[in-house]
Amino acid sequence: MVKIKSFKAIRPTEKYASEIASLPYDVLNSKEARMIGDQNEKSFLHIDKAEIDLAEENSPYAQQVYQKAAENLKSFLQKGWLIQEDTEQFYLYQLTMNGRSQMGLVVCASIEDYVEKNIKKHEFTREEKEIDRIRHVDATDANTSPIFLTYRDQESIDALIEKWAVENEPIYHFSSFHDVEHTVWVINQEAVKDKLTQLFDQNVAELYIADGHHRTESAVKVALKRKEMYPDASNEAEFNFFLAVLFPKSQLAIWDYNRVVKGLIQEDFFEKVAEKFDVEKVSSPYKPEQPKTIGMYVNNEWYKLTVKPNFISNHPVQGLDVSLLQEYLLTPLFGIEDIRTDKRIDFIGGIRGMQALSDAVDEGSFSAAFSMYPTTIDELMCVADSGEVLPPKSTWFEPKLLSGLFVHDLESK
Repeated sequence: MVKIKSFKAIRPTEKYASEIASLPYDVLNSKEARMIGDQNEKSFLHIDKAEIDLAEENSPYAQQVYQKAAENLKSFLQKGWLIQEDTEQFYLYQLTMNGRSQMGLVVCASIEDYVEKNIKKHEFTREEKEIDRIRHVDATDANTSPIFLTYRDQESIDALIEKWAVENEPIYHFSSFHDVEHTVWVINQEAVKDKLTQLFDQNVAELYIADGHHRTESAVKVALKRKEMYPDASNEAEFNFFLAVLFPKSQLAIWDYNRVVKGLIQEDFFEKVAEKFDVEKVSSPYKPEQPKTIGMYVNNEWYKLTVKPNFISNHPVQGLDVSLLQEYLLTPLFGIEDIRTDKRIDFIGGIRGMQALSDAVDEGSFSAAFSMYPTTIDELMCVADSGEVLPPKSTWFEPKLLSGLFVHDLESK
């Protein structure tokens, strides 16, 4: 079973919440972040991507960037834009997009649960991205961006959370990027905090990383480093926990993560596609409505591809739609074997719509586009439970958790 912990959050004052909250550091490049930061001195990007406050020629991974992040966090507190709670609390964080809401519980999760695989991953991480966040956490002595976790629904937990949201006033409520509504409540009643802690301890056997694998690995490695530095510290020391938002799986939506590829379309292209797929020409953009179907745009036409039954696998990874496309079309017909490194493939999140796929081909940048049925939460959990990893770019979660609404102080400096 998993352990959750309340914490003394560093968070915006009510007055500044909407100005401070920002998109996560890893969905913006430095140029995009700099443009936002230039227009908004209170944007949390000044902390999460502090290179925007240094000369452009500086590397975003220079040591002075991390020092600047720590300075900016301290400055935000001194100016009163951020405050720190006097007592440990839980929070509720609701995101509403296109009329659909998801309600998460903001907590500190246990490093030990991750080490013991009670918090499960489904992705590989890249060392250079880990090192970046390790240095950031180390310099700021804080988890500055929450990790997006999910769990199998527990009626008792979800009912308690919903009751609190109905009976109490939120501390923040505002709309931000992509017209997403963000609402936050503080849970400051000891009996409710204790009950939530008990329910997770008794009823939730595992948590799953939905988004934030690099942040998780970095938090763990900083914690292990702190353990060496402070061998007499308690297991309850703040650095043994990391900032997370926990959502029941039924409330989450994974969007399609589509593919566009470069390469010559050979004369026998459709014959070879037809060996593994039933091919049907369609009159409008095809967005798959069920698994094992794929949309293909090539030569100014849309097609519906249906995987032939004898090529469908029950393997948790090999049976995924993205894996079937890779094995039966991208590799044999385009020679694309490693989508992590091959420059002939790119990825377009479903939030950009179908037009983005056909435009990429019509503009001449790519020769074919493929629209995918979204990987499901159950498939993600199945892969994680089996100890496997999803292929790259298999999931696109919307809406995104904003950074800056909650910071977890590791209290080790």
